[in-house]
Amino acid sequence: MRTAIRGVLFTALASTIFGLVGVGILKAEPKFDRECLRGFITKYLDALIAHKPGDVPVAKNMRFTENTVDTRLGEGLWKTVTKLIPYRQDIIDMRQGVVGTHSVVEEGRNTVLLLVRLKVVDRKITEIETQVTRITPGGPFSSPTMLKATSPAMNMIPPKDKLNSREDAIKIGLKYPEGLKVGSFVTADTPVSKDCYRIENGYITAGPDCKRGGCDDVKTQRIPRLSEITSRVAAVDEEMGIVWIRMDFGKGSMGVGADADKRSLIVWEAFKVYDGQIHAIEAFMLDMPRETPSGWDPK
Repeated sequence: MRTAIRGVLFTALASTIFGLVGVGILKAEPKFDRECLRGFITKYLDALIAHKPGDVPVAKNMRFTENTVDTRLGEGLWKTVTKLIPYRQDIIDMRQGVVGTHSVVEEGRNTVLLLVRLKVVDRKITEIETQVTRITPGGPFSSPTMLKATSPAMNMIPPKDKLNSREDAIKIGLKYPEGLKVGSFVTADTPVSKDCYRIENGYITAGPDCKRGGCDDVKTQRIPRLSEITSRVAAVDEEMGIVWIRMDFGKGSMGVGADADKRSLIVWEAFKVYDGQIHAIEAFMLDMPRETPSGWDPK
């Protein structure tokens, strides 16, 4: 008898609550969609520029790294950043609760290429992985020409019937580091479209608009053989057809010189993947000591 009464009371209470939600007296929990997840990047960048780490909605067990080093939120770039530049390329992985961005900020006179990866659980940020590439005036790559605005190709929404499955998109994206490992995208049969371009740290380094000799075709362009290259899939934006991969290029990636074998390029590349091919590649790169652990690779 008591069980039956409890059931009736519970049903009545539930009906009352749902009724109040329906007429607006109580508010339903807002839907957690792409824009909600994107909003965490906005909150992070706004807090960064304001030098207010306390404005970032983090979990108690949150972990933060800058250039692979575990750091306290509020340290590093947080202390020195001065301005946010409009360029911002977001990658949103709804399935994994991951959102990332390639952004540009200023640090006094220096331009800074800022990469941020956030992991969100129960509307709190549990992981913050950042890469900070400082570009000093007058130095190499000091005037990036392709970071004024995000590219139409990367932000085009592919037709649903042209999108590859998450699993297939990852396989296609990983054919790129496979090509670098053997020193040839042709040998690796990396599926690159004829109109594909590559932008690295704001410069066109391959594709139809590349002005240097032999760089107009990504697939046939001469590339170094990077036998030590390692890669980690950081996110997949299934709606936009973007596969985001962190790579450590390893030995041979810094050319020649006395210290070349002691350094390595750490590269975060966003691949636009649909219709079975890579159509665009955009990367932020950082020179670091060779064999530096990322701190986030699977153990």
